[in-house]
Amino acid sequence: MAMSPAVSRSSAPPRWQDYVQLLKPRVMSLVIFTAITGLVCAGAHVNPILGGVAIFCIAVGAGASAAFNMWYDADIDAKMRRTRARPVPSGKVQGADALAMGVVLSLFSVMLLGMTANWLAAGLLAFTIFFYAVVYTMWLKRSTPQNIVIGGLAGALPPVIGWAAATNSAPLNAWLLCAIIFLWTPPHFWALSLYTSEDYQKAGVPMMPVTAGAASTRKQILIYSLLFVPLCIVPAFTGLGGLTYLAVSALGGLVFLVLAWRVFRSRAGEARGERNDDGLYDVKAGSKDARNLFAFSILYLTLLFATLLAEHLLGLPAVGAFS
Repeated sequence: MAMSPAVSRSSAPPRWQDYVQLLKPRVMSLVIFTAITGLVCAGAHVNPILGGVAIFCIAVGAGASAAFNMWYDADIDAKMRRTRARPVPSGKVQGADALAMGVVLSLFSVMLLGMTANWLAAGLLAFTIFFYAVVYTMWLKRSTPQNIVIGGLAGALPPVIGWAAATNSAPLNAWLLCAIIFLWTPPHFWALSLYTSEDYQKAGVPMMPVTAGAASTRKQILIYSLLFVPLCIVPAFTGLGGLTYLAVSALGGLVFLVLAWRVFRSRAGEARGERNDDGLYDVKAGSKDARNLFAFSILYLTLLFATLLAEHLLGLPAVGAFS
């Protein structure tokens, strides 16, 4: 991978905060949250210290993946408003340092998880790092508009790793949590791409709005939403979720579908012109419906996993226990 000449060099020495940003802490927080949910929902007695070490390893593994991603994607990150301030394209951290950090953290997290939990969890973590860093970042992202559909598997695996760390197994309910995140990813990121498509086009990333157009993307968002929401309700009937989860998943899912329908009926992604601001929720005229779905998708996924986590911590019965 040849580093783009657009990547700048900074004369100032890197700060520790720059290395923290290499780990994508916002993404890492979601990884930690879903991994904890998987570990707790497994229902096994886990030594709190060893459980904490397992979550730490999963978080470090996610950070390693992010460092690999920032190293390899520095050229396209430099061309996008949303990512050009990242440590490598801005020149705050050298690409070689980001790569070295990714390698060291990968080896450290996988080996420590294997030695303190079990090698099934460690193997799943190693696969997740490889899938995100190599399969998604180095191949899918630049070659197909289905990049985030297939690549979304990496972001969906943390609850399975957490479950495996607790029980040395990965049963159907663990993979059900994975499937929920997997189907959540397309409508979430395609909603974002509808109002940032100019950035992706400039960087040469074949996101769906760039290759297939906004209308096709809006249709795909609706289709995936119709698959995603019913799946979110399923844990209430597999012994995983209780009545509170059933209510949250059903009511929140209804709101999700309404927002997806509004995106489908809108002209999101087609309007041109200046955006209102420079943030992640920066919206072009006509794309507010896509912004609203993007924002609510984060809230909905958080509520789903938070409800499952609370029910298991409080010992609330699953729906099946009432029959």
